[in-house]
Amino acid sequence: MNIHKNARLTPIGRERMVRQVLSGQTLQAAAHAAGVCLRTVRKWVARHGTEGVAGLQDRSSRPDKLNRPTSQQTLDKIIELRRKRLTGKHIAHVTGVSAATVSRVLRRAGLSRIKDLEPREPERRYEYKNPGDMIHLDIKKFGKFDRPGHRVTGDRTGQSNPRARKQGGHGWEYMHVCVDDASRIAFTDIYRDEKKESAVAFLKAAVAYYQMLGVTINRVMTDNGGCYKSKLFAAACAQLGLRHIRTKPYTPRTNGKAERFIQSAIREWAYARTYQTSRQRAEHLPGWTHMYNWHRPHGGIKDKTPISRLGWKRDNLLRHHI
Repeated sequence: MNIHKNARLTPIGRERMVRQVLSGQTLQAAAHAAGVCLRTVRKWVARHGTEGVAGLQDRSSRPDKLNRPTSQQTLDKIIELRRKRLTGKHIAHVTGVSAATVSRVLRRAGLSRIKDLEPREPERRYEYKNPGDMIHLDIKKFGKFDRPGHRVTGDRTGQSNPRARKQGGHGWEYMHVCVDDASRIAFTDIYRDEKKESAVAFLKAAVAYYQMLGVTINRVMTDNGGCYKSKLFAAACAQLGLRHIRTKPYTPRTNGKAERFIQSAIREWAYARTYQTSRQRAEHLPGWTHMYNWHRPHGGIKDKTPISRLGWKRDNLLRHHI
Protein backbone atom coordinates (compact mmCIF):
# COMPACT_ATOMS: atom_id res chain seq x y z
CA MET A 1 0.00 0.00 0.00
CA ASN A 2 1.30 3.46 -0.89
CA ILE A 3 0.92 5.66 2.22
CA HIS A 4 1.28 9.44 1.94
CA LYS A 5 4.35 10.71 3.82
CA ASN A 6 2.18 13.00 5.98
CA ALA A 7 -0.53 10.42 6.68
CA ARG A 8 -1.61 10.45 10.33
CA LEU A 9 -3.28 7.07 10.26
CA THR A 10 -2.56 3.68 8.74
CA PRO A 11 -4.93 0.69 8.98
CA ILE A 12 -3.11 -0.42 12.14
CA GLY A 13 -3.32 3.08 13.60
CA ARG A 14 -7.04 3.26 12.83
CA GLU A 15 -7.64 -0.06 14.54
CA ARG A 16 -5.71 1.11 17.59
CA MET A 17 -7.69 4.33 17.72
CA VAL A 18 -11.03 2.51 17.41
CA ARG A 19 -10.14 0.03 20.15
CA GLN A 20 -9.23 2.90 22.46
CA VAL A 21 -12.68 4.38 21.89
CA LEU A 22 -14.35 1.01 22.41
CA SER A 23 -12.40 0.54 25.64
CA GLY A 24 -13.93 3.70 27.10
CA GLN A 25 -11.72 6.57 25.87
CA THR A 26 -13.63 9.64 24.71
CA LEU A 27 -13.74 10.60 21.05
CA GLN A 28 -11.97 13.88 21.83
CA ALA A 29 -9.12 12.13 23.63
CA ALA A 30 -8.69 9.57 20.85
CA ALA A 31 -8.65 12.34 18.24
CA HIS A 32 -6.05 14.29 20.20
CA ALA A 33 -3.84 11.21 20.66
CA ALA A 34 -3.96 10.33 16.95
CA GLY A 35 -3.56 13.93 15.76
CA VAL A 36 -6.77 13.92 13.72
CA CYS A 37 -10.07 15.73 13.88
CA LEU A 38 -13.13 14.50 15.77
CA ARG A 39 -15.01 13.80 12.53
CA THR A 40 -12.26 11.39 11.40
CA VAL A 41 -12.59 9.42 14.63
CA ARG A 42 -16.35 9.18 14.22
CA LYS A 43 -15.95 7.99 10.62
CA TRP A 44 -13.60 5.10 11.46
CA VAL A 45 -15.58 4.07 14.57
CA ALA A 46 -18.77 3.96 12.50
CA ARG A 47 -17.11 2.01 9.68
CA HIS A 48 -15.70 -0.47 12.20
CA GLY A 49 -19.15 -0.88 13.66
CA THR A 50 -20.70 -1.84 10.33
CA GLU A 51 -17.81 -3.65 8.55
CA GLY A 52 -15.45 -4.73 11.30
CA VAL A 53 -11.65 -4.58 10.98
CA ALA A 54 -11.90 -5.00 7.19
CA GLY A 55 -13.65 -1.63 7.00
CA LEU A 56 -10.50 0.11 8.28
CA GLN A 57 -8.56 -0.64 5.08
CA ASP A 58 -8.00 1.98 2.36
CA ARG A 59 -10.44 1.90 -0.52
CA SER A 60 -10.73 3.63 -3.86
CA SER A 61 -12.28 7.09 -3.87
CA ARG A 62 -13.91 6.33 -7.22
CA PRO A 63 -17.70 6.54 -6.89
CA ASP A 64 -19.70 3.35 -7.30
CA LYS A 65 -21.93 5.04 -9.86
CA LEU A 66 -21.11 7.93 -12.18
CA ASN A 67 -23.66 10.69 -12.66
CA ARG A 68 -23.02 11.00 -16.40
CA PRO A 69 -20.95 7.98 -17.55
CA THR A 70 -19.50 7.85 -21.04
CA SER A 71 -21.78 5.76 -23.23
CA GLN A 72 -20.60 2.43 -24.58
CA GLN A 73 -21.12 3.76 -28.11
CA THR A 74 -18.65 6.57 -27.42
CA LEU A 75 -16.16 4.16 -25.85
CA ASP A 76 -16.30 1.94 -28.92
CA LYS A 77 -15.87 5.00 -31.17
CA ILE A 78 -12.77 6.08 -29.25
CA ILE A 79 -11.20 2.65 -29.69
CA GLU A 80 -12.15 2.57 -33.37
CA LEU A 81 -10.58 5.97 -34.05
CA ARG A 82 -7.47 5.03 -32.15
CA ARG A 83 -7.01 1.95 -34.30
CA LYS A 84 -7.07 4.35 -37.24
CA ARG A 85 -4.07 6.03 -35.58
CA LEU A 86 -5.75 9.28 -34.56
CA THR A 87 -4.14 11.16 -31.69
CA GLY A 88 -5.86 11.54 -28.35
CA LYS A 89 -6.74 15.20 -28.88
CA HIS A 90 -8.04 14.46 -32.36
CA ILE A 91 -10.26 11.71 -30.96
CA ALA A 92 -11.53 14.06 -28.25
CA HIS A 93 -12.42 16.65 -30.88
CA VAL A 94 -14.29 14.10 -33.02
CA THR A 95 -16.20 12.41 -30.19
CA GLY A 96 -16.91 15.55 -28.16
CA VAL A 97 -15.44 14.24 -24.91
CA SER A 98 -12.50 15.59 -22.94
CA ALA A 99 -8.92 14.61 -23.72
CA ALA A 100 -8.66 13.22 -20.17
CA THR A 101 -11.56 10.86 -20.85
CA VAL A 102 -9.95 9.70 -24.10
CA SER A 103 -6.66 9.12 -22.30
CA ARG A 104 -8.37 7.13 -19.58
CA VAL A 105 -10.26 4.96 -22.09
CA LEU A 106 -7.14 4.28 -24.16
CA ARG A 107 -5.09 3.43 -21.08
CA ARG A 108 -7.75 0.99 -19.93
CA ALA A 109 -7.79 -0.59 -23.40
CA GLY A 110 -3.97 -0.79 -23.54
CA LEU A 111 -3.75 1.52 -26.56
CA SER A 112 -2.05 4.58 -25.06
CA ARG A 113 1.05 4.21 -27.23
CA ILE A 114 1.09 3.97 -31.00
CA LYS A 115 3.25 0.86 -30.86
CA ASP A 116 0.48 -0.84 -28.85
CA LEU A 117 -1.56 -0.89 -32.05
CA GLU A 118 0.92 -3.37 -33.49
CA PRO A 119 1.65 -5.91 -30.76
CA ARG A 120 5.18 -7.23 -30.69
CA GLU A 121 5.62 -10.58 -32.36
CA PRO A 122 5.93 -13.41 -29.84
CA GLU A 123 9.44 -14.58 -29.11
CA ARG A 124 10.37 -17.53 -31.28
CA ARG A 125 13.04 -19.38 -29.37
CA TYR A 126 15.10 -21.79 -31.41
CA GLU A 127 18.25 -23.81 -31.00
CA TYR A 128 20.14 -25.76 -33.61
CA LYS A 129 20.72 -29.38 -32.73
CA ASN A 130 24.46 -29.70 -33.30
CA PRO A 131 27.40 -27.40 -32.46
CA GLY A 132 28.53 -25.61 -35.59
CA ASP A 133 25.16 -25.63 -37.32
CA MET A 134 24.96 -21.88 -36.70
CA ILE A 135 27.20 -19.21 -35.23
CA HIS A 136 26.06 -15.69 -34.33
CA LEU A 137 28.33 -12.69 -35.00
CA ASP A 138 28.02 -9.21 -33.55
CA ILE A 139 30.14 -6.19 -32.59
CA LYS A 140 30.18 -3.99 -29.48
CA LYS A 141 31.93 -0.62 -29.39
CA PHE A 142 33.89 0.49 -26.30
CA GLY A 143 35.66 3.75 -25.64
CA LYS A 144 39.39 3.78 -25.04
CA PHE A 145 40.72 5.40 -21.85
CA ASP A 146 43.95 5.96 -19.96
CA ARG A 147 42.40 6.21 -16.47
CA PRO A 148 39.33 4.74 -14.77
CA GLY A 149 36.08 6.39 -15.86
CA HIS A 150 33.02 7.53 -13.95
CA ARG A 151 31.10 4.40 -14.88
CA VAL A 152 33.06 2.45 -12.27
CA THR A 153 34.35 5.22 -9.97
CA GLY A 154 31.15 7.29 -9.82
CA ASP A 155 33.31 10.45 -10.02
CA ARG A 156 32.83 12.71 -13.04
CA THR A 157 35.33 15.33 -11.88
CA GLY A 158 37.54 16.35 -14.80
CA GLN A 159 35.99 13.74 -17.07
CA SER A 160 34.03 15.89 -19.47
CA ASN A 161 33.94 14.43 -22.92
CA PRO A 162 37.24 15.40 -24.63
CA ARG A 163 35.52 15.51 -27.99
CA ALA A 164 32.99 18.01 -26.67
CA ARG A 165 35.87 20.19 -25.52
CA LYS A 166 37.52 19.82 -28.95
CA GLN A 167 40.58 18.25 -27.38
CA GLY A 168 40.44 15.05 -29.35
CA GLY A 169 39.90 11.73 -27.60
CA HIS A 170 41.28 8.26 -27.17
CA GLY A 171 39.01 6.81 -29.80
CA TRP A 172 37.20 3.50 -29.84
CA GLU A 173 37.92 -0.19 -29.88
CA TYR A 174 35.54 -2.91 -31.01
CA MET A 175 34.82 -6.26 -29.42
CA HIS A 176 33.88 -8.74 -32.13
CA VAL A 177 31.75 -11.56 -30.76
CA CYS A 178 30.94 -15.05 -32.03
CA VAL A 179 28.56 -17.43 -30.19
CA ASP A 180 27.73 -20.98 -31.25
CA ASP A 181 23.97 -21.46 -31.36
CA ALA A 182 23.82 -24.99 -29.94
CA SER A 183 26.59 -25.01 -27.34
CA ARG A 184 26.86 -21.26 -26.53
CA ILE A 185 30.65 -21.53 -26.80
CA ALA A 186 31.93 -18.00 -27.45
CA PHE A 187 34.92 -16.56 -29.24
CA THR A 188 35.93 -12.91 -28.83
CA ASP A 189 38.64 -10.52 -29.95
CA ILE A 190 39.32 -6.79 -29.91
CA TYR A 191 39.83 -4.90 -33.19
CA ARG A 192 40.46 -1.24 -33.79
CA ASP A 193 37.49 -0.87 -36.16
CA GLU A 194 34.34 -2.57 -37.42
CA LYS A 195 35.20 -2.45 -41.10
CA LYS A 196 34.85 -5.33 -43.52
CA GLU A 197 38.52 -6.31 -43.28
CA SER A 198 38.25 -6.72 -39.51
CA ALA A 199 34.98 -8.62 -39.81
CA VAL A 200 36.50 -11.06 -42.29
CA ALA A 201 39.63 -11.53 -40.17
CA PHE A 202 37.50 -12.24 -37.11
CA LEU A 203 35.28 -14.69 -39.01
CA LYS A 204 38.30 -16.69 -40.17
CA ALA A 205 39.78 -16.66 -36.65
CA ALA A 206 36.46 -17.82 -35.17
CA VAL A 207 36.11 -20.69 -37.67
CA ALA A 208 39.68 -21.76 -36.88
CA TYR A 209 38.96 -21.65 -33.13
CA TYR A 210 35.92 -23.89 -33.44
CA GLN A 211 37.80 -26.27 -35.72
CA MET A 212 40.42 -26.57 -32.99
CA LEU A 213 37.59 -27.76 -30.73
CA GLY A 214 36.47 -30.27 -33.35
CA VAL A 215 33.44 -28.21 -34.45
CA THR A 216 32.73 -27.58 -38.15
CA ILE A 217 30.79 -24.39 -38.89
CA ASN A 218 27.98 -24.54 -41.46
CA ARG A 219 26.06 -21.23 -41.11
CA VAL A 220 26.75 -17.75 -39.84
CA MET A 221 24.12 -15.22 -38.76
CA THR A 222 24.80 -11.49 -38.60
CA ASP A 223 22.85 -8.26 -38.48
CA ASN A 224 22.77 -5.83 -41.39
CA GLY A 225 25.92 -3.91 -40.53
CA GLY A 226 27.93 -2.56 -43.45
CA CYS A 227 30.86 -4.89 -42.83
CA TYR A 228 28.59 -7.94 -42.99
CA LYS A 229 26.86 -6.77 -46.18
CA SER A 230 30.14 -6.24 -48.02
CA LYS A 231 31.26 -8.31 -50.98
CA LEU A 232 34.46 -9.13 -49.11
CA PHE A 233 32.53 -10.78 -46.28
CA ALA A 234 30.34 -12.65 -48.78
CA ALA A 235 33.46 -13.93 -50.53
CA ALA A 236 34.93 -15.07 -47.21
CA CYS A 237 31.74 -17.00 -46.41
CA ALA A 238 31.85 -18.66 -49.80
CA GLN A 239 35.51 -19.54 -49.35
CA LEU A 240 34.81 -21.11 -45.95
CA GLY A 241 31.71 -22.90 -47.21
CA LEU A 242 29.36 -21.01 -44.91
CA ARG A 243 25.77 -20.07 -45.58
CA HIS A 244 25.34 -16.40 -44.56
CA ILE A 245 22.02 -15.47 -42.94
CA ARG A 246 21.19 -11.85 -42.11
CA THR A 247 18.58 -10.85 -39.55
CA LYS A 248 15.44 -8.90 -40.35
CA PRO A 249 16.17 -5.15 -39.98
CA TYR A 250 15.45 -3.66 -36.54
CA THR A 251 14.88 -7.04 -34.89
CA PRO A 252 17.96 -7.64 -32.71
CA ARG A 253 16.15 -10.41 -30.82
CA THR A 254 16.64 -12.63 -33.91
CA ASN A 255 20.35 -12.55 -33.12
CA GLY A 256 19.54 -12.79 -29.42
CA LYS A 257 22.27 -15.20 -28.37
CA ALA A 258 25.01 -12.77 -29.41
CA GLU A 259 23.09 -9.83 -27.93
CA ARG A 260 22.71 -11.69 -24.64
CA PHE A 261 26.39 -12.60 -24.59
CA ILE A 262 27.32 -8.94 -25.03
CA GLN A 263 25.14 -8.02 -22.03
CA SER A 264 26.96 -10.61 -19.92
CA ALA A 265 30.33 -9.36 -21.13
CA ILE A 266 29.45 -5.78 -20.23
CA ARG A 267 28.40 -6.70 -16.70
CA GLU A 268 30.95 -9.38 -15.91
CA TRP A 269 34.02 -8.16 -17.81
CA ALA A 270 33.94 -4.59 -19.15
CA TYR A 271 32.45 -2.87 -16.07
CA ALA A 272 32.90 -5.58 -13.44
CA ARG A 273 36.15 -4.11 -12.08
CA THR A 274 38.24 -0.97 -12.23
CA TYR A 275 40.69 -1.08 -15.11
CA GLN A 276 43.43 1.51 -15.19
CA THR A 277 43.50 1.62 -18.99
CA SER A 278 41.50 0.21 -21.88
CA ARG A 279 44.55 -1.89 -22.80
CA GLN A 280 44.34 -3.60 -19.41
CA ARG A 281 40.64 -4.22 -20.00
CA ALA A 282 41.38 -5.82 -23.37
CA GLU A 283 44.04 -8.06 -21.81
CA HIS A 284 41.42 -9.51 -19.44
CA LEU A 285 38.97 -10.41 -22.21
CA PRO A 286 40.53 -13.77 -23.20
CA GLY A 287 40.56 -14.89 -19.57
CA TRP A 288 36.95 -13.93 -19.04
CA THR A 289 35.88 -15.64 -22.29
CA HIS A 290 37.67 -18.80 -21.17
CA MET A 291 35.81 -18.65 -17.85
CA TYR A 292 32.54 -18.17 -19.72
CA ASN A 293 33.12 -21.22 -21.91
CA TRP A 294 34.62 -23.61 -19.38
CA HIS A 295 33.49 -22.67 -15.87
CA ARG A 296 30.39 -20.43 -15.91
CA PRO A 297 26.98 -22.17 -15.71
CA HIS A 298 24.70 -20.93 -18.50
CA GLY A 299 21.01 -20.48 -17.73
CA GLY A 300 19.97 -21.08 -21.35
CA ILE A 301 21.39 -24.63 -21.32
CA LYS A 302 20.09 -25.79 -17.93
CA ASP A 303 22.98 -24.30 -15.93
CA LYS A 304 25.64 -26.34 -17.71
CA THR A 305 28.87 -24.90 -19.03
CA PRO A 306 29.00 -24.30 -22.80
CA ILE A 307 31.98 -26.61 -23.28
CA SER A 308 30.02 -29.49 -21.74
CA ARG A 309 27.70 -29.49 -24.75
CA LEU A 310 30.44 -30.84 -26.99
CA GLY A 311 30.08 -34.21 -25.26
CA TRP A 312 33.79 -34.64 -24.77
CA LYS A 313 35.32 -37.36 -22.68
CA ARG A 314 37.72 -36.57 -19.86
CA ASP A 315 40.83 -36.95 -22.03
CA ASN A 316 39.55 -34.39 -24.55
CA LEU A 317 38.71 -31.93 -21.78
CA LEU A 318 42.17 -32.16 -20.24
CA ARG A 319 43.87 -31.81 -23.64
CA HIS A 320 42.01 -28.65 -24.62
CA HIS A 321 41.75 -26.98 -21.22
CA ILE A 322 44.47 -24.43 -20.56
